[in-house]
Amino acid sequence: MKTNARKLVQWLVALVLTFAVILPAVSVSAQDENVLRVQTEVEIASLDPNIATDGTSMEAIAAIQEGLMTRDTEGNFVEAAADSYETNEDETVYTFKLREDAVWSNGTPVTAHDFVFGWQRLVDPETAAEYSFILDTAGVNNAAAVTAGDVDKSELGIVAIDDYTLEVTLDRPTPYFLSLLAFTPLFPINQEFYESTNGQFATSPETTISNGAFILSGYTPAGATTDLTKNTDYYDVDNISLEGIRFQVIKDSQQSVLAYQTDQLDVTNITGEQVQLFSADPEFRSVEQGYMWFISPNQLSENIANQDLRLALGKAFDREVIATNVLKDGSLPAGYFVPQLLAEGPDGTDYREAAGRDLMVSNVEEAQAHLEAAKEALGVDTFEIGLLIEDTESSINVAQSLEAQIETNLPGVDIQIEQTPKKNRLDRMREGDFDLGLTRWGPDYADPTTYLQLLVTDSSYNDQRYSNEEFDAGYEAIQTGDLVLDQEARFDKMIEMEKLALSEGGVLPIYQAASAVLVKSNVDQIGFYTTGTPRIFKYAEKTAN
Repeated sequence: MKTNARKLVQWLVALVLTFAVILPAVSVSAQDENVLRVQTEVEIASLDPNIATDGTSMEAIAAIQEGLMTRDTEGNFVEAAADSYETNEDETVYTFKLREDAVWSNGTPVTAHDFVFGWQRLVDPETAAEYSFILDTAGVNNAAAVTAGDVDKSELGIVAIDDYTLEVTLDRPTPYFLSLLAFTPLFPINQEFYESTNGQFATSPETTISNGAFILSGYTPAGATTDLTKNTDYYDVDNISLEGIRFQVIKDSQQSVLAYQTDQLDVTNITGEQVQLFSADPEFRSVEQGYMWFISPNQLSENIANQDLRLALGKAFDREVIATNVLKDGSLPAGYFVPQLLAEGPDGTDYREAAGRDLMVSNVEEAQAHLEAAKEALGVDTFEIGLLIEDTESSINVAQSLEAQIETNLPGVDIQIEQTPKKNRLDRMREGDFDLGLTRWGPDYADPTTYLQLLVTDSSYNDQRYSNEEFDAGYEAIQTGDLVLDQEARFDKMIEMEKLALSEGGVLPIYQAASAVLVKSNVDQIGFYTTGTPRIFKYAEKTAN
């Protein structure tokens, strides 16, 4: 590390001691030498693979469980619980042979029935899983009909032929199907164990079962620390180097850096000024992400239902200022909703290059014109608008910049920032209890529909309550209709749909995220990904210093 960086760290430590700022408690002992200590900015909200929706929870779930497929150390999708698979000629029927040496952490075999139960529970209307749509997205036969309550879950296109043979039937060829099998909502659930937890499944180590590389040894929902321990019964345990993983919630980046410098953490995120400070450090990494951060405007909120007001808000702030001056971590200003480097068109052109980057950009004059139109239509001269955010440092900083810019550029608009833990933010947005929500979405698979699905009228993730018949018809055409097999027309239709939604202020994009992290020099083989689970720690290695 450069000398000035070390001096600043020393000064910060002294400052913390002077003002008695106490770091989150993290016990460090000899047995922790091969435990990976990972800082997270938010709490792990759920360890139920059917219920978890955020990246942090999914990272923990991916460490203790696995699906039919997983990622290897090179990031390739390879068989996991599945030993092999074959398909019919048109790739609408997949037959998986499960490995017979995989067991749950209670000693019972992992079988095809566990996948049937997990998938049926995912789409069961009684579960009310927000990711229920993902099996329909994957093309699994009858998934949408089950979720809608039109047919029984037993009609879902998944059947256990025997204990170790699983057959999945799709209603259409789905190019990204196999990659989705490594995604946490599609993980198996042991029915007998699930039912034994009496409604408390995955809320404690005692009510959580593992078939992955680690088992849960310490956890309370939304707690500050989550501990995992190597699963000695895991079939591939010989290739698991770590003895355990500790997820530590530290929301303040200054505190997390101090914990990192005092060897309480092995991996931490950094933001703002810290990025410039550590950018030349050999332990610094800038990781491109597929996450898009945007404002979700709740169209069920009386004023936000006005399209001109939404567009005024979306054009009143400078995205470059937020990315460059506020975040300073390599994030990209985004006047678009579908990220770059996600998917390519039939001719190999990146979707973002083909669709353009300036679908919604800052333009103060246009923003003010939209505001005047909104005032006239609604018969008011002032607007008090709530902006719901989570209580992380980066969200707070971005929200404060949004507030300052919007209020400066839109006279009569008063932004009221409402700060809450992430779980509460998600719950409130799900319930429609907000005006504007500062939120993000990460791609589940490499296709623009992983974002466009959020804007379909009946989507379980349509927190903004956007609804447009033309958009819905387009989505149906590219997913199940006449454009499914016409790749050029499908690609063009997705571009058209994105432009339509942004022209109406369906969402107000802000930036495409990059993650600035510090990783100890003795740590290797952490998988960073732009789709699915953001980070995979399964094969991480930590050598002695």
